[in-house]
Amino acid sequence: MTRVLAVTNQKGGVGKTTTVVNVAASLASLGLRVLLVDLDPQGNATTGSGIEKQALTQSIYHVLLGQSEARAVRHRSSAGGYDILPANRELAGAEVELVNAEDREYRLRLALSDIAHEYDMILLDCPPALNLLTINGLVAAMRVLIPMQCEYYALEGLSDLVQTIRRVRGHLNTGLEIEGLLRTMLDPRNALAQQVSAQLEQHFGEKVYRTAIPRNVRLAEAPSHGLPALKYDPASKGAQAYLQLAHEMMDRFRASPS
Repeated sequence: MTRVLAVTNQKGGVGKTTTVVNVAASLASLGLRVLLVDLDPQGNATTGSGIEKQALTQSIYHVLLGQSEARAVRHRSSAGGYDILPANRELAGAEVELVNAEDREYRLRLALSDIAHEYDMILLDCPPALNLLTINGLVAAMRVLIPMQCEYYALEGLSDLVQTIRRVRGHLNTGLEIEGLLRTMLDPRNALAQQVSAQLEQHFGEKVYRTAIPRNVRLAEAPSHGLPALKYDPASKGAQAYLQLAHEMMDRFRASPS
């Protein structure tokens, strides 16, 4: 069964795209058939997958507007070992153009329905905003992965995101659930980070992944080379942490097949 996982946090700079790209590459390295969908007009997941976004003639923008089918737009990330529906700045226009469109919240779900069976995992890289693109991601997804830094304001933003997920579940996607919370850019020497981490575990329990992603310069360098960290420096702490996360995710999948 295909799993569709939205990776989202309306707060920027939490390692969301880094997480999507490296989880995709790590799961692919474990033998899963993976599709990454870039829903962020910045197109960073596209660039980080080794795709030249400025050279795109078609993108997820055309899919959402019904001008192209998903299978005609997807590319292969040879760097990551997965497929990708890429994005560039054109996608920003979809916000305006979809406002009065029929079934505007369901465009992505409908577009993916033709190719979903070809994959074990579909990862949706949502923009750092609670906008129509993010709503499309949440409607198309079965579960939500929330990357977050262990800092004070992150908890405040998390509360807003949880409320949004509840509203989407109540009105647009009744099966939507939180898959897990991922602690990113974690510095174990930081007392506040440890305090917030403990609060997350207290409130969300097993929803918090055991794996935490450390601050790591290789994770920051890899996108400029169009590579996931697993290909850029597989021995780095960052790459190994995402590989460990992929194993933990696989364990969860086996424990909960649906």
